[in-house]
Amino acid sequence: MISTAAPPPGRSQDRSAPAQGAPECARGYERELGWPTTGSDPVELLTGVAFDVLELPAVAGFALLRRVPRTGPVAVEGPRMRLLVAAGSADELPGLLDWLEWGGVPLDLTALGAGGRITAPCPSASWPPPGEPGAAGGRCPQEAAVWLRPPEPGGGVEPTLPVTALGGDGDAPDLVRLVGAAATECHRARLLRARTLPGQRRAGKR
Repeated sequence: MISTAAPPPGRSQDRSAPAQGAPECARGYERELGWPTTGSDPVELLTGVAFDVLELPAVAGFALLRRVPRTGPVAVEGPRMRLLVAAGSADELPGLLDWLEWGGVPLDLTALGAGGRITAPCPSASWPPPGEPGAAGGRCPQEAAVWLRPPEPGGGVEPTLPVTALGGDGDAPDLVRLVGAAATECHRARLLRARTLPGQRRAGKR
Protein backbone atom coordinates (compact mmCIF):
# COMPACT_ATOMS: atom_id res chain seq x y z
CA MET A 1 0.00 0.00 0.00
CA ILE A 2 1.36 3.43 -0.96
CA SER A 3 1.11 6.13 1.69
CA THR A 4 -0.11 9.37 0.14
CA ALA A 5 -1.99 10.77 3.13
CA ALA A 6 -1.95 14.50 3.79
CA PRO A 7 0.25 15.80 6.63
CA PRO A 8 -1.45 15.77 10.07
CA PRO A 9 -3.55 18.95 10.54
CA GLY A 10 -1.85 21.69 12.47
CA ARG A 11 1.66 20.26 11.98
CA SER A 12 4.03 22.83 10.60
CA GLN A 13 6.49 21.78 7.92
CA ASP A 14 8.89 24.59 8.87
CA ARG A 15 12.27 22.86 8.76
CA SER A 16 14.17 25.73 10.34
CA ALA A 17 13.30 25.20 14.00
CA PRO A 18 13.36 22.01 16.12
CA ALA A 19 10.15 20.90 17.83
CA GLN A 20 9.57 22.30 21.29
CA GLY A 21 11.22 20.03 23.86
CA ALA A 22 12.48 17.62 21.18
CA PRO A 23 15.16 15.12 22.26
CA GLU A 24 18.75 15.88 21.31
CA CYS A 25 18.57 13.26 18.55
CA ALA A 26 15.67 15.13 16.94
CA ARG A 27 17.52 18.44 17.23
CA GLY A 28 20.52 16.84 15.55
CA TYR A 29 18.47 15.71 12.55
CA GLU A 30 16.73 19.07 12.25
CA ARG A 31 19.85 21.20 12.78
CA GLU A 32 22.35 19.16 10.73
CA LEU A 33 20.10 17.98 7.90
CA GLY A 34 17.01 20.17 8.06
CA TRP A 35 14.77 17.10 8.30
CA PRO A 36 11.51 17.54 10.24
CA THR A 37 10.88 15.11 13.09
CA THR A 38 8.08 14.27 15.49
CA GLY A 39 10.23 15.18 18.50
CA SER A 40 8.81 12.04 20.15
CA ASP A 41 10.57 9.14 21.87
CA PRO A 42 11.60 7.23 19.84
CA VAL A 43 12.25 10.02 17.37
CA GLU A 44 10.52 9.67 13.99
CA LEU A 45 11.40 11.37 10.70
CA LEU A 46 8.55 12.81 8.65
CA THR A 47 8.41 11.69 5.03
CA GLY A 48 7.11 13.66 2.08
CA VAL A 49 8.93 16.87 3.02
CA ALA A 50 12.69 16.44 2.48
CA PHE A 51 12.46 12.88 1.17
CA ASP A 52 10.19 9.89 0.48
CA VAL A 53 11.03 6.29 1.34
CA LEU A 54 11.04 3.05 -0.62
CA GLU A 55 10.59 0.10 1.75
CA LEU A 56 11.28 -3.55 0.95
CA PRO A 57 12.31 -6.77 2.72
CA ALA A 58 15.86 -6.51 4.04
CA VAL A 59 16.93 -9.72 2.27
CA ALA A 60 15.92 -8.20 -1.07
CA GLY A 61 17.43 -4.88 -0.05
CA PHE A 62 20.88 -6.30 0.63
CA ALA A 63 20.84 -7.97 -2.80
CA LEU A 64 19.81 -4.61 -4.28
CA LEU A 65 22.72 -2.80 -2.60
CA ARG A 66 25.15 -5.29 -4.13
CA ARG A 67 23.75 -4.42 -7.57
CA VAL A 68 23.49 -0.66 -6.97
CA PRO A 69 26.65 0.46 -5.18
CA ARG A 70 25.60 4.13 -4.96
CA THR A 71 22.21 5.22 -3.68
CA GLY A 72 20.83 7.86 -1.37
CA PRO A 73 20.86 7.17 2.39
CA VAL A 74 19.73 3.66 3.37
CA ALA A 75 18.50 2.39 6.74
CA VAL A 76 17.36 -0.97 8.05
CA GLU A 77 15.00 -1.78 10.91
CA GLY A 78 14.45 -5.43 11.72
CA PRO A 79 13.29 -7.27 8.56
CA ARG A 80 12.71 -4.08 6.52
CA MET A 81 15.07 -1.86 4.54
CA ARG A 82 14.35 1.79 3.71
CA LEU A 83 15.89 3.72 0.83
CA LEU A 84 15.55 7.49 0.84
CA VAL A 85 14.43 8.98 -2.48
CA ALA A 86 13.36 12.43 -3.62
CA ALA A 87 10.16 13.86 -2.16
CA GLY A 88 7.22 13.05 -4.44
CA SER A 89 8.63 9.68 -5.51
CA ALA A 90 6.00 7.75 -3.52
CA ASP A 91 3.33 9.02 -5.90
CA GLU A 92 5.41 7.84 -8.87
CA LEU A 93 5.85 4.24 -7.66
CA PRO A 94 2.58 2.68 -8.94
CA GLY A 95 3.04 4.19 -12.41
CA LEU A 96 6.70 3.17 -12.54
CA LEU A 97 5.87 -0.42 -11.60
CA ASP A 98 3.24 -0.54 -14.35
CA TRP A 99 5.65 0.95 -16.89
CA LEU A 100 8.32 -1.57 -15.88
CA GLU A 101 5.72 -4.35 -16.31
CA TRP A 102 5.64 -5.22 -12.61
CA GLY A 103 2.07 -3.97 -12.13
CA GLY A 104 -0.12 -6.52 -10.34
CA VAL A 105 2.87 -8.64 -9.20
CA PRO A 106 3.01 -9.06 -5.39
CA LEU A 107 6.42 -7.60 -4.60
CA ASP A 108 6.25 -6.35 -1.00
CA LEU A 109 7.71 -3.07 -2.29
CA THR A 110 5.99 -0.03 -0.81
CA ALA A 111 6.56 3.71 -0.49
CA LEU A 112 6.00 6.37 2.15
CA GLY A 113 5.33 9.93 1.11
CA ALA A 114 3.41 12.91 2.50
CA GLY A 115 1.98 12.21 5.95
CA GLY A 116 4.21 9.20 6.62
CA ARG A 117 6.95 8.70 9.17
CA ILE A 118 9.81 6.32 9.90
CA THR A 119 11.80 5.58 13.03
CA ALA A 120 14.91 7.75 13.09
CA PRO A 121 17.93 5.45 12.75
CA CYS A 122 20.50 5.33 15.55
CA PRO A 123 23.57 7.51 15.04
CA SER A 124 26.28 5.94 12.90
CA ALA A 125 30.05 6.27 13.09
CA SER A 126 29.91 9.11 10.54
CA TRP A 127 26.77 10.91 11.66
CA PRO A 128 26.20 12.98 13.73
CA PRO A 129 29.68 14.51 13.66
CA PRO A 130 31.88 13.74 16.71
CA GLY A 131 30.94 15.91 19.66
CA GLU A 132 27.37 16.52 18.47
CA PRO A 133 24.52 15.40 20.76
CA GLY A 134 23.59 11.82 19.97
CA ALA A 135 26.97 11.03 18.41
CA ALA A 136 28.08 7.42 18.15
CA GLY A 137 29.23 5.87 21.38
CA GLY A 138 26.00 4.70 23.00
CA ARG A 139 24.62 1.24 22.31
CA CYS A 140 21.53 0.82 20.13
CA PRO A 141 18.91 -1.87 20.82
CA GLN A 142 19.35 -4.83 18.48
CA GLU A 143 15.97 -4.18 16.89
CA ALA A 144 16.57 -0.44 16.43
CA ALA A 145 16.70 1.27 13.06
CA VAL A 146 20.30 1.88 11.95
CA TRP A 147 21.96 3.59 8.99
CA LEU A 148 23.64 1.34 6.42
CA ARG A 149 24.47 4.29 4.16
CA PRO A 150 24.15 7.37 6.39
CA PRO A 151 23.37 10.89 5.23
CA GLU A 152 26.25 13.34 5.08
CA PRO A 153 25.42 16.64 6.78
CA GLY A 154 26.62 19.70 4.96
CA GLY A 155 27.08 17.74 1.75
CA GLY A 156 23.67 18.47 0.27
CA VAL A 157 21.70 15.26 0.92
CA GLU A 158 18.58 16.08 -1.10
CA PRO A 159 20.31 16.66 -4.47
CA THR A 160 21.77 13.12 -4.24
CA LEU A 161 18.40 11.41 -3.69
CA PRO A 162 17.16 9.31 -6.64
CA VAL A 163 14.66 11.18 -8.81
CA THR A 164 12.47 10.16 -11.73
CA ALA A 165 14.62 11.86 -14.38
CA LEU A 166 16.67 9.35 -16.35
CA GLY A 167 20.33 9.48 -15.42
CA GLY A 168 19.75 10.64 -11.86
CA ASP A 169 21.57 13.41 -10.04
CA GLY A 170 24.75 13.42 -7.99
CA ASP A 171 25.96 9.95 -7.03
CA ALA A 172 22.52 8.30 -6.90
CA PRO A 173 20.87 6.34 -9.72
CA ASP A 174 17.65 7.56 -11.26
CA LEU A 175 14.44 6.35 -9.64
CA VAL A 176 13.46 4.21 -12.65
CA ARG A 177 16.58 2.06 -12.39
CA LEU A 178 16.36 1.88 -8.60
CA VAL A 179 12.72 0.76 -8.65
CA GLY A 180 13.44 -1.74 -11.42
CA ALA A 181 16.29 -3.30 -9.45
CA ALA A 182 14.23 -3.29 -6.23
CA ALA A 183 11.29 -4.99 -7.95
CA THR A 184 13.56 -7.66 -9.41
CA GLU A 185 15.15 -8.47 -6.04
CA CYS A 186 11.77 -8.48 -4.25
CA HIS A 187 10.45 -10.95 -6.84
CA ARG A 188 13.54 -13.17 -6.48
CA ALA A 189 13.23 -13.16 -2.69
CA ARG A 190 9.56 -14.17 -2.97
CA LEU A 191 10.38 -17.03 -5.35
CA LEU A 192 13.14 -18.28 -3.02
CA ARG A 193 10.74 -18.25 -0.08
CA ALA A 194 8.17 -20.21 -2.10
CA ARG A 195 10.75 -22.84 -3.07
CA THR A 196 11.81 -23.47 0.52
CA LEU A 197 8.30 -24.01 1.84
CA PRO A 198 7.76 -27.59 0.49
CA GLY A 199 11.04 -28.79 2.02
CA GLN A 200 10.18 -27.14 5.31
CA ARG A 201 6.82 -28.90 5.34
CA ARG A 202 8.43 -32.29 4.69
CA ALA A 203 10.96 -31.68 7.44
CA GLY A 204 8.14 -30.82 9.84
CA LYS A 205 6.41 -34.17 9.22
CA ARG A 206 9.40 -36.27 10.25
